[in-house]
Amino acid sequence: MSVAPQAFSGNLKKAVAGIRRINLEGLRWRVFDAKGQVLGRLASQISTVVQGKDKPTYAPNRDDGDICVILNAKHIAVTGRKLTDKFYRWHTGYIGHLKERSLKDQMAKDPTEVIRKAVLRMLPRNKLRDDRDLKLRIFPDSEHPFGDKPLQPYVMPPRQVREMRPRARRAVIRAQKKADQQQQGVNKISKGKKRDETHNSQPTA
Repeated sequence: MSVAPQAFSGNLKKAVAGIRRINLEGLRWRVFDAKGQVLGRLASQISTVVQGKDKPTYAPNRDDGDICVILNAKHIAVTGRKLTDKFYRWHTGYIGHLKERSLKDQMAKDPTEVIRKAVLRMLPRNKLRDDRDLKLRIFPDSEHPFGDKPLQPYVMPPRQVREMRPRARRAVIRAQKKADQQQQGVNKISKGKKRDETHNSQPTA
């Protein structure tokens, strides 16, 4: 993945907000390319890096996580029907003011919040959560204002497909045998019909 700096045309003030509050000494700048990645799998990797769990010096009471720059947030992928069936709900505080927004509408409004919510909901609910939130720099496109930083592309681990469980495997085998038996029965019936037709077509002496 290329991390070549590009001209940033977005809101620079919002993009660098809170950077001064972070102690950048000893931290790495990890770049995640969200294009084509599954939302939950990408968020789990980001939450691991932003907590510092990929370092041998990890401690749950220390905030040693790296800066995470996530690009191409609007090209994130989801599985199943989550695009229309997943909803974000919140309450304004007034009676009857329960609001909701589907994932599809949220992607159209602000795709960066989709990844931010997914990552924050994987983090522990403690005092370090707000500081880790500042380390998330999410951009809808490949443009970002951190081209002068020592960026390190993050390589997503290969997806491991779990083997089929024994019960499901047996069900598949039974279904396949049933389909084969039905096919054999159809073949026998068709052969029997052909035999009867040839017998009836023969002239009688």
